[in-house]
Amino acid sequence: MGFTGSARLMLVLMVGSLWGMSMANKDWGSGFNHTGWGWGPYFPPNQTQGPNTINVGGSDNWHFGFNYTEWAFQNGPFYFNDTLVFKYDPPSNTTFPHSVYLLPNLWSFLTCDLRRAKMIANTTQGGGDGFHLKLNKWRPYYFACGERNGFHCKVGRMKFMVVPFFRWHR
Repeated sequence: MGFTGSARLMLVLMVGSLWGMSMANKDWGSGFNHTGWGWGPYFPPNQTQGPNTINVGGSDNWHFGFNYTEWAFQNGPFYFNDTLVFKYDPPSNTTFPHSVYLLPNLWSFLTCDLRRAKMIANTTQGGGDGFHLKLNKWRPYYFACGERNGFHCKVGRMKFMVVPFFRWHR
């Protein structure tokens, strides 16, 4: 089974963004701090001393039609022990229900394949203070909305991935 052109492009973009985010962590550009040398990038360490609480989607919350992959790229990097908060309206006559699934691998993420995914928040858990998930393992996290058999993931762009980094302090 080979990759299609769009899956290949998505894979290249994901690897490139992960590499770029890792470069923003602790001057990893060349393995040492070359800030006074007049060449090369300088990436300061994370300025926060402890874990952050991050509302997924910012003030837009978790909803259909928002590009969460772009949001994650613009709001990253995320760090070990940060907490992601998924806020969404409970099901009603005027809103579509949402949920949060943890996908098992990159291929499931790229294709929005929910067959082996694990529901971590049902349609009612996003109300009030939202559903909280602590990034407490150093591994890729692939998130998606599983409603309407993956339609929200595929068409509504309700998916993103994060790989938490360790905080570096000076």
